[in-house]
Amino acid sequence: MLDNGYRLTVSQLNEYVNGLLKSDSLLSHVCVCGEISGFKRHSSGHLYFSIKDEGALVRCVMFRQNAFSLDFSPQDGQSVTIYGSVSLYVKDGQYQLYVTAMERRGEGELYRRFMLMKTRLEAKGYFDEAHKKNIPSLPRCVGIITSPTGAAIQDIINITRRRFPAMNMLLYPVRVQGDGAAEEIADAIVAMNRIKKADVLIVGRGGGSMEDLWPFNEEIVAKAIYESDIPVVSAVGHETDFSIADFTADLRAPTPSAAAELCVPEYARLYGEVVSAQNYISDLCHKEMDNLIQRLSGIRDSAAFSMTRHRIEMLSRNVEIQRDNMSVMLRSELVNAIHSIEKQQSQLNALSPEAVLDRGYGMVQQEGIFVGSADELKEKQKALLIMKNGIADITIDSVSRG
Repeated sequence: MLDNGYRLTVSQLNEYVNGLLKSDSLLSHVCVCGEISGFKRHSSGHLYFSIKDEGALVRCVMFRQNAFSLDFSPQDGQSVTIYGSVSLYVKDGQYQLYVTAMERRGEGELYRRFMLMKTRLEAKGYFDEAHKKNIPSLPRCVGIITSPTGAAIQDIINITRRRFPAMNMLLYPVRVQGDGAAEEIADAIVAMNRIKKADVLIVGRGGGSMEDLWPFNEEIVAKAIYESDIPVVSAVGHETDFSIADFTADLRAPTPSAAAELCVPEYARLYGEVVSAQNYISDLCHKEMDNLIQRLSGIRDSAAFSMTRHRIEMLSRNVEIQRDNMSVMLRSELVNAIHSIEKQQSQLNALSPEAVLDRGYGMVQQEGIFVGSADELKEKQKALLIMKNGIADITIDSVSRG
């Protein structure tokens, strides 16, 4: 192997290449046309994005002092002309454009396709408010259509378990970006409607560029959401991201975490409302009883009963009969109301995971996800068996399906 005698560190190599780029007169004053992708505005005021065309992409940065001069708000999909210089970021060895000025050239191809799709589907009635379904206040099962490995599913699970520990969740794993992702998402919505296990569907993913989120702008996904009998909550990207799925869904959540909060009620709040209703009804019945007793006492002590002893005794007996009848009726209504409340309270308590474990049942967790069906178990893999007084490590040797 040839050896020219030079020994460079990685930093020295990158510094050398950076020097070559800076010394090139063409690259020190360059003008490039393309489409914005992956745009992010840092809290410092610096702008970070890429500029791309049909065949390539290059990273760009525009510092705050230059960004102040912009007369428009850059966003993904816009076609722009940028002016600046080419340099190498020594720390990671990536070259990028340092932008000093930027002009808007048009909406960009992706944004144009988005607006055309939005206009066409709106004309077909996909976004009509009259077609949107209400989200159930207390679902028995929440269906989730997203990537099984992304941060979105973990956020949804964590928030759901915190708000309502016994809530059932059914995950339909799909790809959420790239070729074929839109078809997988649409097929998942159709499948969820076919098996009819979930009362509401959360469809979405975490943030990303306009290209990353594009499957949720495809008509096949919008059609599946529009035709879904199960209410759909769209949770695509960050709060500032909007997709065709957001407009079509029965409810838009700004993030996957917010979708879980919108779909899953707080168990503690529901329990408190039941207890408050029980106390209110009990107090109301006691107050009504006291009012009736006071009215009867007033009638008994009135001047009308002082005329003759016979009339007093006769009316007194009549009052006592009416009082007893009313007391029996009110007590019966009170008992029925208390029984009804206790029944609802018992149903809520039965949903508690602690109550299920106290009855001798156990819960199986595999790969951090609670398993609700034998079809979800993976053979020859370890799992956790959670029981009343402890947790056991188990291995799934085989699964017998009924």
